Amino acid sequence: MERSTLPLHGKAAPAANTGTLMTGRDFRESLRKLSPRVYVDGQLLDSVVDAPSMQPGINALAVSYDFAHDPAKAPLMTAVQTRSGRTVNRMLHINESSGDLLNKLEAVRILCQETGCAQRYLAHDALNGIGQAVARLDDALGNTEYGARFADYLQRVQDEDLTLGIAMTDAKGDRSQRPHQQSNPDVYLHIVERNARGIVISGTKAIVTGAPYMHEFLVMPSRNMTEADADFAVCCAVPVDAPGITIVARPAGRPGEKPEHGSPLFSRRYGQSTGVVIFDRVFVPWARVFLAGEWEHSGAVTYNYATHHRHSCIAARAGFGDLLIGAAALMCEANGLDPDRKANLRDPMVELIKITEGFYACGVAASVYAAADPYSHTFMPEPVFANIGKLLLSTQIYDMHRLAHEVSGGLIVALPGPDEDHNPATAATLAEVLRANPDIPYDKRIEVARFMEDLTASYQGGWYSLISLHGGGSPAALKQEIWRNYPVGDKVDLVERLLDRGVLADEKRSITRNRQPGRCCDAGCSQPGQAVMVPLSVARPTDD
Repeated sequence: MERSTLPLHGKAAPAANTGTLMTGRDFRESLRKLSPRVYVDGQLLDSVVDAPSMQPGINALAVSYDFAHDPAKAPLMTAVQTRSGRTVNRMLHINESSGDLLNKLEAVRILCQETGCAQRYLAHDALNGIGQAVARLDDALGNTEYGARFADYLQRVQDEDLTLGIAMTDAKGDRSQRPHQQSNPDVYLHIVERNARGIVISGTKAIVTGAPYMHEFLVMPSRNMTEADADFAVCCAVPVDAPGITIVARPAGRPGEKPEHGSPLFSRRYGQSTGVVIFDRVFVPWARVFLAGEWEHSGAVTYNYATHHRHSCIAARAGFGDLLIGAAALMCEANGLDPDRKANLRDPMVELIKITEGFYACGVAASVYAAADPYSHTFMPEPVFANIGKLLLSTQIYDMHRLAHEVSGGLIVALPGPDEDHNPATAATLAEVLRANPDIPYDKRIEVARFMEDLTASYQGGWYSLISLHGGGSPAALKQEIWRNYPVGDKVDLVERLLDRGVLADEKRSITRNRQPGRCCDAGCSQPGQAVMVPLSVARPTDD
């Protein structure tokens, strides 16, 4: 089945309009113009773009740029903003329909098939979430400058094809205390000064994806603030090398490890750095400030971003699931076994497929049932399906690893080290006795086995598990949003009607509070005249 689609609003972006889109090489060169203060493994990096520890992360980001120039993939990886007519990278596009959300979902899946984790989709999620929040703020407060500031900033980001790091998760300190109650206020980012030119911020953002090799940071609140927390209700854009910023990061992927049998480990080529970003009296001009103390709207920024991001996470882990399915099938073949004939292999393979496509289907549903935001008129994924999909992948990532291990066998962690492949005393014997399928050479079998180990049974495999569990929100946060948004009241109404009971008039009953329009009508999902997806044969071949 073909999954790939053309962008909504008509057609593929014409090549003449893609002049502002960077290539992967352009992206690397653009990083040379920046000088962030970055520490990795206790050492200050002289140049992020030249640091071996950062190469897997930079490689992964570069793919999002190069795919936008691939004629086969560009229709999906780029989009045309209707209002401006500009062609932009899909990862910076503001969604104008549910079709845009479907296209983004598929684009992220394809990027993560290639890289494991594409990272850049966080910029898409934050830009869409902030845009909705500032439109809501303008409506509530009466045409503030925030909306115009954000529109100007968005245009610059799209025109320059930037990569943005999302500085949202605070260090948090004592989790039982609110931001203003912390003994050390810098465990949450906050405003320490306001003046005619802008604001000054201090604090710590604890988990920032790709921090060392971003162009800029989008600073966002990590929770719903109270009036006493007003100084912590801040959203703004800051260059990665702004004075006062220090990044303490871990290496991306598994850089520096030996190539295995002439082929580099997947996570040696692609990976992700994360960083703790410390802000020490960083000045931000008003033109880059989108929320500064309006605490009542901090929750909207957080909620909007989280919903968009959980939707993207679904696609990211589906791409990772595609890697596991392909590697597991190759291991079956290399072991001389056929899932068509062996139910003990076929059943776990089907289970792995079911899990991957099951949570991805929730992402599709969240796109199809998306609705226009009443303030910005851009499209937001349906929150129940987005959160269910993210909850499924969060809790089933460990099952995905287990199933891949079940069909692969213990060889993936029991093989001798790669140096033995070239040891005259052992190589020939190993090649003879560790060959299984006579049609699959020994070196091809161990190549797949080491690939599977890299993805599921290494440091990197543990990283994929943990980032899937907590990235984008913990299971507890996902369950809270599902319960908050699910129309339990509609289900109660249904049963009350079937029981012919008349107690529904009492609107104070909390169990009946959540209701929503039926999903079969235009008030509940799409609007009349909404464009549909157009099939396009790119990226994922069919099984003809």
